[in-house]
Amino acid sequence: MSIALSVVIPTYRRPHLLHRCLVPLLSQALDPNTYEIIVVDDGRDPLTQTVVETLAHRHPGGPLLRYLQPPAGKRGPAAARNCGWRAAGGRVIAFTDDDTIPFVDWLSEGMRAMVPGVAAAAGRVKVPISAWPTDYERNVKRLESAEFVTANCFVRRDILERIGGFDERFTRAWREDSDLHFTLLENGGEVVSAPQALVLHPVRETSWGVSLREQRNMEFDALLYKKHPALYRQRIRAHPPLAYYGAVLALVAMIVAAFAAQPALLLGAAALWLVLTLKLCRRRLSGTSRRPAHIAEMVATSIVIPVAAVYWRLVGALRFRAPFA
Repeated sequence: MSIALSVVIPTYRRPHLLHRCLVPLLSQALDPNTYEIIVVDDGRDPLTQTVVETLAHRHPGGPLLRYLQPPAGKRGPAAARNCGWRAAGGRVIAFTDDDTIPFVDWLSEGMRAMVPGVAAAAGRVKVPISAWPTDYERNVKRLESAEFVTANCFVRRDILERIGGFDERFTRAWREDSDLHFTLLENGGEVVSAPQALVLHPVRETSWGVSLREQRNMEFDALLYKKHPALYRQRIRAHPPLAYYGAVLALVAMIVAAFAAQPALLLGAAALWLVLTLKLCRRRLSGTSRRPAHIAEMVATSIVIPVAAVYWRLVGALRFRAPFA
């Protein structure tokens, strides 16, 4: 039987998570001769290659399981996904990530949504979190309400060929899926919802201060805005983060006032900065864990986040020559 569906999974040095993802993919509620699984190893990791080859050997009657590496010089999930779908044999490409756990009927439900005339389908992501989650857990939870994410989507191969696939300038795992979604919409492609096509997305353990490292993602918001300004304002962010800009300006005013020996300006700027910082901290702590370590992290990172966010937004605006703020 010919392959109708190809699953593409980019991965970067997380062999244990990849193994967890691949096991249910090898036992989907589909004829194993009708789909294939392509792992694209962006980390060029020997352990990752071993995981793929071992599972392929253990499931000789299962779907074809292939291991690829992106071309030399190519980096990031967008480039890895392009490498995968271009090597695929299926008419439909299913995308997921190495840290998901697909349900047994994920592929069959996704294919059910791909009726003639449909360019792409967005499946549903479930993110289990604790009763009192951390700020990071709650941020990951937003995947459940996302309109279109590459953790769970299906796209026709001929459509990907027509639009050129993913924009490889998105070198981080951020906004490359929104860019694909917006490109599909702008080119008249019908994108439907496939709510029964489910993947589980457990929250990974992460280190202290992850929210600060994530601010670098804002650089790629600038690229997304440059390419799709109307859709960005409609579906991502209607207005610039004025509170962040206000906190940064207040901080600058504090420094200027201190050097200029202007106590009134210093006091006023400090008051504004404190109010904006406390509001951010309070919002991030609302409904989240009350562990002392988590509270301390939220206080410390809330002081720095506005500066980091504004910095990376401006870096993106300059790098991509986008009128973005």
